[in-house]
Amino acid sequence: MPKSDGQKRKLLLLKELLERESDERHPVSTRRMLEYLTANGIQAERKSVYSDLQCLTDSGLDILCVHGKNGGYYLASRLFELPELKLLVDAVQSSRFLTEKKSLELIGKLERLTSVYEAGQLRRQVVVSGRVKTMNESIYYNVDQLHTAIASNSRITFRYFDWGIDREKHFRPRLYEADPLHLCWADEKYYLIAYSQPHGITHYRVDKMAEIAATGAPRSREALAQKLDLAAYSRAVFSMYSGEVQRVRMRFARSLAGVVIDRFGRDIILVPDGPEHFTFTAEIAVSPMFLGWMAGFGDRAEILYPPALRRQFRQDLESMLTLYGSDEPPET
Repeated sequence: MPKSDGQKRKLLLLKELLERESDERHPVSTRRMLEYLTANGIQAERKSVYSDLQCLTDSGLDILCVHGKNGGYYLASRLFELPELKLLVDAVQSSRFLTEKKSLELIGKLERLTSVYEAGQLRRQVVVSGRVKTMNESIYYNVDQLHTAIASNSRITFRYFDWGIDREKHFRPRLYEADPLHLCWADEKYYLIAYSQPHGITHYRVDKMAEIAATGAPRSREALAQKLDLAAYSRAVFSMYSGEVQRVRMRFARSLAGVVIDRFGRDIILVPDGPEHFTFTAEIAVSPMFLGWMAGFGDRAEILYPPALRRQFRQDLESMLTLYGSDEPPET
């Protein structure tokens, strides 16, 4: 091997060793560096290692030296700090749109961004088995295909399915066609927000899409004319259930102000209504999920307007009361 090639490889090996085996509590000794180089077919002297470390430092690596009996060198800073990696691991393991297999693969890759010692701390916090996860292994590729279609301004076709009580996919009969606009992560799931005829703006669960194909045909002018505010859309659509968008005025107990702000953001205007309540108005895609959200607060939340929605909510509650009118379920 020519000396120049060996020197380049020596720098890469030292960088690799520091990234994998060093941190503030575990400096790597010069002896360990020489052993590592020898194990990888490169003979080196201690003096040349010092020169290489200086070269890596000049190239931007934050390498610090610890003097003393158990001293050595370590990377003082990395692209991701340990608390940031812990946050990413938490996000991956709690993401329902990722399968258990893909979650563990991703976490394994994140572990390689820190030392083997700190990777152990990441591994100890991983609890993936037993969590509710998607069963669609192809979601990685779905997301990639959709990003590519959006970037290339292409319409897409796809199949859409539902899960049956037999735990099998049941495909809907038709081939879907839509203009993809945005990908949105909401309620621990990935959604494609798209424009389609005759529905206009709508959304689809990415993990329930299959056979996605970019047609090459450009997205329609109607789709590109949509000025969609993703934040407003996610506030209006409860648990990503579609419904007719209505301007809804509500009254809540003051103790629920934090709940309302968490849901609608700090820009929502809360108007005091007596000593114990406040009112506010928001654009809501009225769906069973929204009405269920309201019902969960009992007598501490009330729909004030529009009257038709009040009637609908009362009818839903009366139907529920009829269902639970007896202590015993009906015989089947």
